[in-house]
Amino acid sequence: MTTAALDPRAGRRCHNALNSLHATHYFSPDLGRELGVLGVTHPRAVNFAVRAAALGPVGAGAVTAAFYNYKHELVAAHVPAVWDTAPPERVLAARARAVDTTLRRLLGEEAVSAPQTAEAAGLALRAAEACSRSARPLYSAHADLPVPEEPHLAYWHAATLLREHRGDGHLAVLMSAGLDGLEALVTHTATGRGMTPKWVFATRGWSQEDWDAAVGRLRERGLLEEDGELTERGVALREEIEQETDRLDRAPYDHLGPDGVARLTELGTAFARAALTAGAFPADLLGKR
Repeated sequence: MTTAALDPRAGRRCHNALNSLHATHYFSPDLGRELGVLGVTHPRAVNFAVRAAALGPVGAGAVTAAFYNYKHELVAAHVPAVWDTAPPERVLAARARAVDTTLRRLLGEEAVSAPQTAEAAGLALRAAEACSRSARPLYSAHADLPVPEEPHLAYWHAATLLREHRGDGHLAVLMSAGLDGLEALVTHTATGRGMTPKWVFATRGWSQEDWDAAVGRLRERGLLEEDGELTERGVALREEIEQETDRLDRAPYDHLGPDGVARLTELGTAFARAALTAGAFPADLLGKR
């Protein structure tokens, strides 16, 4: 383990690159096809199943708690019923097949088999050695899964571990900041880096009425302007949230060290850009409108 100083935001930058590649499978037609073979066809059921499967056949309450920003009624419409159609172990196998075909399609066979992919997998897995299970249910559940043998799948697995580790810690910070799931979405969207309201309504189960009520609460707290922009206080709160999330997520990147983090970020950014160029994400996914 290195004791060299690490840029406070280096872990966040590295996570962002890794998370971008992890998230490609959520928007991949390969995922819907693989889950469809199992009989899971509703897009929300697919989403809940593939992300929650590592937890086992849990109920709606556990999924709502772990995912944080989905409306519980939407979760309960699909969970736990989805496990009767496709048990978690079959969902995980289908997810692995979908990730394989998705990465091969987006990155190309040459990139998948390149030595840089194996290098990135090794670095990301080394960083994940320092992740903590405490109060991190999604990370801990995924940490129980075996590491795939193929480098591109091992890289995706490690990226998933690091993504869920940071995500679990982030939820604790949001709770500490007094933001419920929808308020967290509204303020993130207001930064211009979160999902547009269109995608929030389509994927999280919230209505325009729910959104407007959350906006009203945030205005009362002095976090949002009348036009929906963050106030100075709102901007400061979002940055405080990210900084505290950085602090809770430092261990993996301290363990990897500055040089390793820089190299993993470089490799991860190249993979993420290739996926983006290949059309991995909807054009209207992020932004304020």
